Amino acid sequence: MTRYAHADLTTLAAALFAAGGMDADRAGVVAEILVEGDLMGHDTHGLALLPPYLDGLASGDMQGRGEPTVLSGTPVVETWDGGKLPGPWLVRRAGDLAADRAAEYGLSAVAICRCHHIGCLAAYLPRLVQRGLVAQIWSSDPATASVAPWGGTRRIITPNPLAAGWPGPDGPVMIDISMSITTNGMTARRRAEGTRFPFDALLTAEGQPTDDPEAFFEDGTLLPLGGMAAGHKGFGLGLLVEALTSGLAGHGRAEAPSGWGANVLVLVIDPARFGGAEGFLRESGWLAEAVRTNPPVAAGQPPRLPGERAWQRRAEAMAQGVALHPSIPPALAARAAAAGLAMPSPIAA
Repeated sequence: MTRYAHADLTTLAAALFAAGGMDADRAGVVAEILVEGDLMGHDTHGLALLPPYLDGLASGDMQGRGEPTVLSGTPVVETWDGGKLPGPWLVRRAGDLAADRAAEYGLSAVAICRCHHIGCLAAYLPRLVQRGLVAQIWSSDPATASVAPWGGTRRIITPNPLAAGWPGPDGPVMIDISMSITTNGMTARRRAEGTRFPFDALLTAEGQPTDDPEAFFEDGTLLPLGGMAAGHKGFGLGLLVEALTSGLAGHGRAEAPSGWGANVLVLVIDPARFGGAEGFLRESGWLAEAVRTNPPVAAGQPPRLPGERAWQRRAEAMAQGVALHPSIPPALAARAAAAGLAMPSPIAA
């Protein structure tokens, strides 16, 4: 994989979004969030999303200018209509607001309906966790569906990811988990590559388990988290995400929305307002040590905390350059050329 300086990629992405009609302040935030996804190794939800985001701007499905509408609010919670504004900008803004209010009230949440796509959920965590906060981000897309109910064969919900992060004495713990075994993006990538999953990740239209991504494009569905053995658990969690996103925001599948987007809940908790920051770190540190020192199944491969490898990748990429998936540089170069911008020079190996 070719490596690029993360600052160069961010500058290019921000310039492309601004050229596409997005206000400069939000163009910079969207660029940062997409590059953050690649920094952490989530390369289906990083700069791979730049071309469809630009297409959304061009078609009017994504709005590059404007402000969200506050539908309701208290000192602790707010609900916004995102008006199809850029999802990364809305979620970053919601996280900052919730973080400031959590410092005063202990916790705070923002529910957002009619967001545009929000990218990689884990990309929002470092900014909040580094403030010593616990963060949760829940997301669904009420305009589309890819997962069937347990025991059913027709799509009704999306993969519905949850990201959560919290501080530890030696670094953050971060999870980013979809309530389906795989995602729409990874399924599309494997189809384009002509590869199969190494396990049954989907159901055919008739409800038979399969590892063939082509099944998804022939009226199949993504298997819920837990697969054939315990998919009822994953589907139950997927319904919880629906309740906490569309349900709390008061707008979702019942309104039959169209276009690409998301409904989101951002919840931030300040441990200092509960049992105290010191006590929280003591407990998270104990568990971290218990994980790392647990006898490994395979010699030389000790257990690691969720997000630990992503945090290492992030540090390496910031120091050595971001290793983009091979499909991404040509797409970036084409968009840069069309906008009259220069593609960044790769970092020499």
